[in-house]
Amino acid sequence: MLNQHKLNRRDFVRYTGSGLAAVGLTGISMPAPSQPKHTMNPEKLIRINNVDSNFEREPLHPYRFKGSVVTEGWQVAAWIGSESGIHKIGIGGQGTLWSDSKVFASHSTNGGNALMYAMTERALQMMKGNSFTNPHLLLDDLLPEIYEYGKKITGNPDLRKTFALNSLVSVDNAAWLMYAAENGIKNFDDMIPPKYKPGLGYRHDKVGSMPSFSVGADVNKIKAAADQGYFIMKLKTGSSGTQKEMIEKDIDFLTAVHKAIGHYETPYTKSGKIPYYFDANERYDEKETLLRFLDHAKKIGAFEQIAVIEEPFGERSDVYVGDLGVTIAADESAHTVEDAAKRIEQGYGAIAVKAIAKTLSMTMRVTQLAYEKNIPCFCADLTVNPILVDWNKCVAARLSPFANIGIGLQETNGHQYYKNWDTMMSYHPRANASWIKTKQGVYVTDKTFYEESGGIFHPSTHYEKMFMHEVK
Repeated sequence: MLNQHKLNRRDFVRYTGSGLAAVGLTGISMPAPSQPKHTMNPEKLIRINNVDSNFEREPLHPYRFKGSVVTEGWQVAAWIGSESGIHKIGIGGQGTLWSDSKVFASHSTNGGNALMYAMTERALQMMKGNSFTNPHLLLDDLLPEIYEYGKKITGNPDLRKTFALNSLVSVDNAAWLMYAAENGIKNFDDMIPPKYKPGLGYRHDKVGSMPSFSVGADVNKIKAAADQGYFIMKLKTGSSGTQKEMIEKDIDFLTAVHKAIGHYETPYTKSGKIPYYFDANERYDEKETLLRFLDHAKKIGAFEQIAVIEEPFGERSDVYVGDLGVTIAADESAHTVEDAAKRIEQGYGAIAVKAIAKTLSMTMRVTQLAYEKNIPCFCADLTVNPILVDWNKCVAARLSPFANIGIGLQETNGHQYYKNWDTMMSYHPRANASWIKTKQGVYVTDKTFYEESGGIFHPSTHYEKMFMHEVK
């Protein structure tokens, strides 16, 4: 069983070097129509002659996970200008606690964010005066040096690669927008390189919107979300304290949640019951501890409703998880496509992908690998701003349906934790579009959503004003 999804070198070369034909799928959602409409000419060589960056600090209501708490999120904007006179702005959100808890613990909130921002700025300066043909090759050029630079400035030789990828999100997004503009591409489907299209070949007409509740959340708030139509929610476990204290708190939390919403019904699952999505954020040291949690779930009748448990163990854990009876998902440990392949070999049955945290370029590679290995994916959040929610939605709407759930899934929690969410929403160039707000627990990804690619190609007046001095 361990070798069922094993990725050997021949597989990897085939996966990365050849295009695959999309296949028709059936279900509640519809497969993508024949594509592409846009015929790609040879890619242009894009020379970047100017760069800039800026950031805004947005206060958060306390968000507790990984035994700690975040109270602020930095919104980073990367500006790039090409030799042909085009400029584009990529937006990113920084997650220092999520991407490397050691860096977070070793610095102040501003200190940790400043280190990641310095890595973003370093990448932009590497681009200035140089050329690229597509964002995938650009990422391959930038990531090794940015990762080494990050190790140096954080003083952490074991820096997690996710920290470097997180620092490159705004740069990667800017590069994709520039690539599209320079090559006459006007929608997300045509922007996906042919060899990655099968992994992003679906077209859901709805995407499940998953709010997130931090460790120690009030169960009444979880019940209130279910009453509003949310049918699947990320529930943070891995409480603070010793392992003994943690598992006792987590078991009590599971009991309270199941008592409050376990009987709720939904049309989006085969069982008709609300599914549970737990995220332990690598807090469990031993497999036996997780088994205690699962045994308790069986005892109270909650086990069959567990859809997924995300990242129970640390990234260096070699524990096989394919025999636990529930789907275990990789998130922050699946830094790159190679890391994702290793997790699949360890029995991980799902991958939480984050174009808004690990770059769209790397996400395309991971979703294609997962597609070929028949591993379902869903989109997780990094408490990002409204514009980035739609970058993530462009991915979530194109993923194959999650097991036993007929639609795509996307975690979205910014509206819960940003104190100025309504103001941030006004920065979105399509803030009043039909796909923007959750309706009865889902985003309606209708024809206009696909025609406008979630609005990601539209410039944001707010962010453009941050760089008015760059526009001649």
